[in-house]
Amino acid sequence: MRLRSLRRRLPSRVRMTTVFAAAVALTASLTSAVPSSAGTSAPAAERVAARSAERGGPGQPEAHDVVLAVHGGAGTALDPDHTSPTEERAYRAGLTDALRAGQRVLRRGGDSVAAVEAAVRVLEDNELFNAGKGAVFTADAGHELDASIMRGSDQAAGAVAGVRSVRNPISAARLVMDRTRHVLLAGEGADDFAARAGLPTVTQDYYWTQRRWDQLMAAKEKERGARDGRGGDEGAGAKGADSPKGTVGAVALDGRRHLAAATSTGGMTNKMPGRVGDSPLIGAGTYAKDGTVAASATGHGEVFIRGAATATIAHLMEYSRLGVAQAAHQVLIKQLPQLGGDGGVIALDGKGTFDAPHSSPGMLYGYLTRDGRIITKIFPSESPANE
Repeated sequence: MRLRSLRRRLPSRVRMTTVFAAAVALTASLTSAVPSSAGTSAPAAERVAARSAERGGPGQPEAHDVVLAVHGGAGTALDPDHTSPTEERAYRAGLTDALRAGQRVLRRGGDSVAAVEAAVRVLEDNELFNAGKGAVFTADAGHELDASIMRGSDQAAGAVAGVRSVRNPISAARLVMDRTRHVLLAGEGADDFAARAGLPTVTQDYYWTQRRWDQLMAAKEKERGARDGRGGDEGAGAKGADSPKGTVGAVALDGRRHLAAATSTGGMTNKMPGRVGDSPLIGAGTYAKDGTVAASATGHGEVFIRGAATATIAHLMEYSRLGVAQAAHQVLIKQLPQLGGDGGVIALDGKGTFDAPHSSPGMLYGYLTRDGRIITKIFPSESPANE
């Protein structure tokens, strides 16, 4: 088939750089699977966009001309057979609301840092996601939250870890970046700093939700079963729970071509008090550098820390001249599983090239293109694990 003929057959939104890429895109369009329930829950324009969105092959970007992307955690993709239309609408709406919040910032000329902060705040206020209001419980039935943010133009960064009374940890992380000479504040000091700065504070019962409590009880039962020789992984959480990988994050590219990334989490269900994962650690859960990538990770935090996940993606792009999709695939699919964990990342370069590789069974995420299209993916058939 001649290239000109191939172009006529392909959807207009498919971007092609080579004949090979075009053939890959055509194959993806023929095999793309979108659950039938999507048609009953998402707004019409988004349903059409979701159906037309195609996932690239290994090392191939998923989308181009992306200005903002968010994720709601790897390993948390929903089972379409056990997800009601109401639940589907709620998850898609949560991701869409976050994208719209960031979009409003970018439309009025705001920078990428403000856009990712706005997007993550929306996810922190939504109890469906393991961050802020929806944070999971620690082993002592408390809540300890982590967050970080990074600006690509000068690689300034801020983070908080183990906060217990900040309503929006991502805003506390932003203040650490903007108002202190430090990068990371933890525990009581971080809580006090946020309160003195005027951020809204809450008591621990603000974070309480029945669903997270049930997950803690199931995790403790599983832990007891492991101790009694009845099977199970100690501290791993309930079957089907999103505890090991529940995180939210955002990446953005503004009108001045500056990148930014942000990540926030409630951690792992039944985690030891004081445990800190990758989300507040720059270079592990969050990284941004103009000219390379903005990346926010979600997965087994300890593995992402040991593998310096997001910084490694940037270094592969800078020093090995890999594209964003190639670099993210190398780290998420080839390297981190060898360290014993899985997860995913949303990665965006300075040209708007986007990819979301993940080795976990699924990942909740969505993205916004320059022309205003929104794509959300919540089912494994929409975002199958990379191999």
